[in-house]
Amino acid sequence: MSQDPLFTEDELEAARVLFARQASFLMGAVSVDGLPPGDLPEVAFAGRSNVGKSSLINALVGHKGLARASNEPGRTRELNFFVLDERLRLVDLPGYGWAKASKTEVKRFQNLGRDFLRGRANLKRAFLLIDARHGLKAVDEEPMAAFDKAAVSYQIILTKADKLKPAEVEAVRLRTEAAIIKRPAAFPRVLATSSEKGFGIPELRAEIMSTCEVAP
Repeated sequence: MSQDPLFTEDELEAARVLFARQASFLMGAVSVDGLPPGDLPEVAFAGRSNVGKSSLINALVGHKGLARASNEPGRTRELNFFVLDERLRLVDLPGYGWAKASKTEVKRFQNLGRDFLRGRANLKRAFLLIDARHGLKAVDEEPMAAFDKAAVSYQIILTKADKLKPAEVEAVRLRTEAAIIKRPAAFPRVLATSSEKGFGIPELRAEIMSTCEVAP
């Protein structure tokens, strides 16, 4: 699979070096009162339950056990913060669309994500993960509307792209770009990735590095 070059070889290499440095779990926050200070640039990862958020974070840092993947969808019910090289943070937001919890509990941890988006000045971009096999669904409208309302720049990342043929991935990518073209906070470029095969991971690393304005 190949995409048109989005970054130079030097940019990709600088991002590879950055993401090879120490990454560690910082904390889990159950309320916005318990957030770490906003002294580092942050990017957040959102998506339907079981879309592969933990796997993607682990692939980015080359550490399979950093973010805990679960066979039980909807398990992430707090804001999980990971720090990379003491230079930027990756934030895993609670999943949406399915969770084995009461409606009250589901509403609580999804509201936590919305509150975080509204009040985090150092949040540089949110990445909305979409399963490439399914594309955008009605359940994705709510988080996109939340990003638009909070004026938080967000970029759609297609996951599990290795499960489709290259032409199918490109078709989904183009359909997705067309679907978000009029959304005010949507970043216009959609990236296709595979945590399992490593496809698209170097480009996403470079995207994060550029977005957070971290120097090589």
